[in-house]
Amino acid sequence: MCGAVEEIVFRNDKNGYTVLTMLCDGINATAVGMMSDVHIGDELKLVGNWKTHASYGEQFSFDYYEQYMPSTADSILKYLSSGAVKGIGRATAKRLVDAFGENTLDVMQNDPERLEQIKGISKEKAAAISEEIRRTFGMREVMIYLEKFHISAQESVKIWKSCGAGAIELIESNPYMLCDGNIGVSFERADHIAAVLKRPCDDPFRIRAGLVHIVRYNARNGHTCLPGEKLIEVTAKFLKLEDTLVSDMLAEMLLDGSLIRDIIEEREFVFLPSLYRSESFAADRLSMLMQFPPERITGVELALELFEKEQGIEYAVLQKRAIIEALSGGLLILTGGPGTGKTTTLNAIIELYKQSGIKVALAAPTGRAAQRMSEVTGCEAKTLHRLLEVEWDKNDSPLFKRNERNLLDCDALIIDELSMVDASLFEGVMRALPLGCRLIMVGDSDQLPSVGPGNVLGDLIASGRVPVVQLTEIFRQSMKSLIVTNAHRIVHGEMPVINRTDNDFFFIQCEDKEQIAGTITGLCSKRLPATYKYSPFEDIQVLCPGRKGELGVTELNKRLQQVLNPPGTKAEEINIPLYTLRVGDKVMQTRNNYDLAWTKNDGTEGAGIFNGDIGTIASVNRAMKTAIIRFDDKLVMYDEESLMQLELAYATTVHKSQGNEFNAVIIPMFYGPPQLYYRNLLYTAVTRAKKILILVGNTSVLKTMVDNNKKTLRYSGLKSFIERR
Repeated sequence: MCGAVEEIVFRNDKNGYTVLTMLCDGINATAVGMMSDVHIGDELKLVGNWKTHASYGEQFSFDYYEQYMPSTADSILKYLSSGAVKGIGRATAKRLVDAFGENTLDVMQNDPERLEQIKGISKEKAAAISEEIRRTFGMREVMIYLEKFHISAQESVKIWKSCGAGAIELIESNPYMLCDGNIGVSFERADHIAAVLKRPCDDPFRIRAGLVHIVRYNARNGHTCLPGEKLIEVTAKFLKLEDTLVSDMLAEMLLDGSLIRDIIEEREFVFLPSLYRSESFAADRLSMLMQFPPERITGVELALELFEKEQGIEYAVLQKRAIIEALSGGLLILTGGPGTGKTTTLNAIIELYKQSGIKVALAAPTGRAAQRMSEVTGCEAKTLHRLLEVEWDKNDSPLFKRNERNLLDCDALIIDELSMVDASLFEGVMRALPLGCRLIMVGDSDQLPSVGPGNVLGDLIASGRVPVVQLTEIFRQSMKSLIVTNAHRIVHGEMPVINRTDNDFFFIQCEDKEQIAGTITGLCSKRLPATYKYSPFEDIQVLCPGRKGELGVTELNKRLQQVLNPPGTKAEEINIPLYTLRVGDKVMQTRNNYDLAWTKNDGTEGAGIFNGDIGTIASVNRAMKTAIIRFDDKLVMYDEESLMQLELAYATTVHKSQGNEFNAVIIPMFYGPPQLYYRNLLYTAVTRAKKILILVGNTSVLKTMVDNNKKTLRYSGLKSFIERR
């Protein structure tokens, strides 16, 4: 379909989704699709198919388009009058077209001196108009060039902003520059472009990008660094090149600072500069905090004794040690499993801080964890991102307003669920922490490490430099819960008690995958709601070791959706790659998105939805490819691009569940990838249950997980950096 744009009905500037009307052979037609930039008067050639929308009628849905400069005087007038060129309004547009006709755009671009003859256009304004028209059409040229490589409109905008008018020349000389973090094209796609451009396989730019790709890929798996020899071996195999070529390039990159080398325990490790900075800065700051501790509170033992009498509580020996350490020193890690009194200890620390006139701030990595912290302490707790007042730069990377130049306003900071805090976030905390501020870090060292790179809690404990109190005594009340006692049995390598039917921990024996899946859907849809009045959307959570297979997250989500929220009208559905999302579906955010705007019920506005946040689809707009999601008391509008960051959440991985607790947790027990079936993962899953835990499957799989004491291996530098300070 060819024609000129008559009206822009809707446009999403972030992802380029556009609804427009075109004059095609004298008839106005509606077209929808992804487009880099468009204005009234633009002449387009669209390639796609006619479709009939249930609400909006016949539309031309295009997959590809070509854009031309307006060629007729009438289309140029419409284009300039639309505000497409900064500094030109309707009146000026008419004077320009009256003067230059069909040559108007050519004059504006190549002969700006002639514009000075138009009333109201000075020499300076003529130069500015010419520069703007060159920029506009230069950007279009880049976008049209990139479309043949299937580069999206949004990515094209990033490339243009990063490279400017020389983008095409830069890409042709080094297509791997598209892998730059600010642009974010994957290595595989850049490698395809390089192949189309007939770049050699041993291109130095390819080797550089390959090395960075391998380090970044492993950062997504939790590693802040990699052994040098392992990096060379893996990269050479990935690129199908000789080790010597990769080794020589790595040496060059270490010299120019593209990657950073450090010797840890007599072995060479290679870091991305940002992660090296995160871990080394955190180590430096911790060392400084230990050198300049806060003023010691006197009479701590007496204050604790009086507090015990007032509250009618007698704390256990380790609890007392933790409370005294928190009040006496500046740093403390408080760790322990379920039922060992972490919350009781924490509440005593907070209250005694307040009695001493110490201003306390409470924070946790996720919204759910912060909400739970508020509930158990009775004090406001914020997410760490909110505490640090997150913003984002022009490349949508997070920046914290609270830093070494704008320190946190508190005398003590207490962080819960520290096992979930990655290296970059911990760096942000350390930058914002005032000298002399107490830092109390609470977490369970037996749980899985953070989703992001780093092993912060494990490294802090292993360094031996930060005071640690590990609570080990299970209190009498908690001993009544099989969830608690079995969790401790699991972490000590003992089989849990599974033959009881009168408590909160149950095992349902099933022999095959189909029986397990059927039992799980029945528990979620009928048995638990009928027996305990639990909602499958709010109270029940299925936790899987992995994502793949019939008992993985993806397939179980589809089965559960079919039972819990079956298809209704097409108007209530919207499609994303793995799932069809429906109004009422339970969904999870799969990555941090700092610029998703939300509005609370009381009118409060803010931004930021984070990895692991769970919500419900309130409404969808199929025409605009948008949806509104409710996260607790927040409403968030998702556009088509943001919807790609959602997945169904009836079932989720154990990793994604960290920081959350659920009234009822169901875990399938069947054979899968060995690397996912280990003790700490099972322990983390079990400790997500507040009231009921149900294992469904095979006891031999349960025994395999209990016996497998494989720790999640993470290469990181924080422990060594702390030790050498």
